[in-house]
Amino acid sequence: MKRFAIGALKALGVLLGLYLVARAVAEPFVIDVTDASTYRNDWGGPALAGVLAVHMGPGILAGLALFGAARRRLADRRKPVQVGAVTPSSSR
Repeated sequence: MKRFAIGALKALGVLLGLYLVARAVAEPFVIDVTDASTYRNDWGGPALAGVLAVHMGPGILAGLALFGAARRRLADRRKPVQVGAVTPSSSR
C-alpha cells in the first residue's frame, strides 16, 4: 500500500510539473506583451517582468526539476549491476 501511495504522489507531482511547464510556455502568447492593459491586473502586475516572473517562474523551476529527475532515473538505469556484490539490504 505504501508503494502505491508513493507512486501515486510521484505521478501527481509529474502531472503538476507538466501543467506548470505548459502554462509557462503559453503565458507569453496568452497576454499581449505590447499592451499593458492585458496584464495590468494580473498577479505580479502592473509590470511585465513581474507578471512573467509570477506566471512563468514556477514552470521554469518545475521543468528543471523534471529534467533533473529524468536524468537521475536514466543514470541509475545505465549503472552496471555487479553480480555477487553484497548490498546492505541483502546482508541480513
